Amino acid sequence: MTITIGVHASNPSLYHLYHLTRHGFAQRELEPLGESVAFHPYSNGVRTGELLSRGVIDFGGTGSTPPVTAQAAGHDLVYTAVSAPRPEHGALLVPEGSPLRTAADLKGATVHLAIGSWQTHLVAKALDDAGLSYADDITAERSTADSEQLLRTGAVAAWVAQGPQLAAARRTGGLRTLIRTGDVITDRSVFFTRRALAEERPEIIEALTRALRRADDWAAAHPRDAARIASADLGGTVDDWESALTALPWRIEAVGDAFLAEQQEAADIFHRTGFIERPVTVADAVARTAGRPTKAS
Repeated sequence: MTITIGVHASNPSLYHLYHLTRHGFAQRELEPLGESVAFHPYSNGVRTGELLSRGVIDFGGTGSTPPVTAQAAGHDLVYTAVSAPRPEHGALLVPEGSPLRTAADLKGATVHLAIGSWQTHLVAKALDDAGLSYADDITAERSTADSEQLLRTGAVAAWVAQGPQLAAARRTGGLRTLIRTGDVITDRSVFFTRRALAEERPEIIEALTRALRRADDWAAAHPRDAARIASADLGGTVDDWESALTALPWRIEAVGDAFLAEQQEAADIFHRTGFIERPVTVADAVARTAGRPTKAS
């Protein structure tokens, strides 16, 4: 059997696991189980639930929002592990001279963000905490390559930046943080799979989690090398990538009650605002053994 791992640039653990195939982190863990490994690159992490359900991939990872929207679309997924919190991974920026000072001031504003990613969770939760609605009180537009320039010229009021783009924007100056991610959500990387694989072959999930930890350990110990890989592949300067990557925790943790509660809160906000069409019970996305739910080890 070949285990196909989905990989896209927005999930740093999977991205570096893929680009470190020469070190054989995934192969080393799966071969003793009689399995081989393949990678399926794709560009949009929001598609992860769909790709799992169609059998294109067996294992994937995103930020916090895509698994919720995947559940809402009827995909039967199971959470397998999460990263440690990433409080400095991204931020909602405004121009230095903007009159906006709190999330409540965003009422009526146009905000650029990666719609459907963890950034939707950040903005929706910040607005909800301020008594506002993601659906009714802002105009959410999908980020483009011009989002930073549009922000600097006043064409949009706020922009959620992450990774090397955030590092570059801060290095250039003229912008300030209106909402710090870690003040609103934990912003974890989230890893998930199909229920059948999680429940019938838990040893494979354990092996994949070990492989992710190996890749994370390498990236944490070699941030400059990891930055060179990303810069050459995705653009941006090595220095900005290094700043972004060193801000990440590079630690994989079990799926715990606090994470599930945060995901449920996000799902409830998304349903209230119409971002998802039906309510979601996040606890359903946990593997069951002999009819009882279990959490990732």
